[in-house]
Amino acid sequence: MARGIFLSGVSRESVLDSVRTALAALVAVLLARLLKLPEYYWAPISTIVIIQSTIPPHTLGWQRFVGTALGAVLGAAFATFFRPTAVVYALGILLCGLLAWLLRAQGAYRFAAITLSIVLLIPHTSGPWIVGWHRFLEVSLGIAVALVVTIVWPMAKKSG
Repeated sequence: MARGIFLSGVSRESVLDSVRTALAALVAVLLARLLKLPEYYWAPISTIVIIQSTIPPHTLGWQRFVGTALGAVLGAAFATFFRPTAVVYALGILLCGLLAWLLRAQGAYRFAAITLSIVLLIPHTSGPWIVGWHRFLEVSLGIAVALVVTIVWPMAKKSG
C-alpha cells in the first residue's frame, strides 16, 4: 500500500527523464575525470543545466558556451591586472553585460557573469588564465555531452 502512494505521482516520462539526466551527468563526470580536469564537477553541472532547462538545448548551450568564454577571458584579464576588490568585481560584471549586448548575445550575460565571478573571486592555485581555460573546458564538455544526449535521446518538450 505504501509503495503505491510513493510512486503514485511518478510517470513513465519522469522516470525516463531522470534516467536520461543521470546517465548524461555520469558520462560528463567520467569524461571530465578521464581528462583530469581540476574542477571536473562543472562538466556534469553544465550537463544538468542544459538537459533540465525549459529553454531549447541548442539555444541554451550556445548561450552558456559564449557566456563562459566571455566570462573566462574577462575574469582572467581582470585577475591579471587588478586586485579583486568589490569595485573591480562590479566593473567586470558591468563589462560582461555590455559586451554580451554588443555581441547580440544577451542570453549569455548571466553565464559570463557567473564565470567571471568564479575566476575572479575564488582563490585558485593556478594562474588566472589557466583557471579561465579550465572553466571553459569543463563547462564546454558538459554542454557537448548534454547536446549529444538530447540528440540521441530526445524527450517531449517540457512546459514552463
